[in-house]
Amino acid sequence: MWPAAHLAAAYLAWSVLSRVRYRRPPNTPEVWIVAFASQFPDLVDKPLAWWVPVLPAGRSLAHSLITATVLISALAVVARRINRLPYAIAFGTGYVTHVLTDAINPLSERRYAYVNYLGWPLLPLPPYDTNRALFGDFGSVDVADLFGFEGAILVAMVLLWLADGTPGIPRRSLQR
Repeated sequence: MWPAAHLAAAYLAWSVLSRVRYRRPPNTPEVWIVAFASQFPDLVDKPLAWWVPVLPAGRSLAHSLITATVLISALAVVARRINRLPYAIAFGTGYVTHVLTDAINPLSERRYAYVNYLGWPLLPLPPYDTNRALFGDFGSVDVADLFGFEGAILVAMVLLWLADGTPGIPRRSLQR
């Protein structure tokens, strides 16, 4: 899934969760946390597998639900102590949304071994291509993604973000 689609899915999930749990739209700090967390697994795994080959694949350590559980739990403990639990929940929402949305294509194509990353290192990873250039994936853009599921969630995210009052964008004061 493309980074923008991960962001869109995470924002949609957080906006709904924020409205259900806190009875309000997301606020600016939460939106930035969700945005970062929605990219976090790729920011860890891809460089450490592709450029500094210490991980076996671009979906391994940070894409594992085992790692996610440990990291999110630790953040929640710290956040609760400093009275910022919504921030940890926002991070967890963005992180887990990324990891789970990466499973959509393999599951829809019945390539079940390609979701083993969710249980890595307890489950074996399938063979992945780890020889990637910095922008290697951009040459493989599937136009169907732009008009299919990923395009739909991007449109839905923008509409919901506008309805939420565009959190994350600084407001200019109308006073002089």
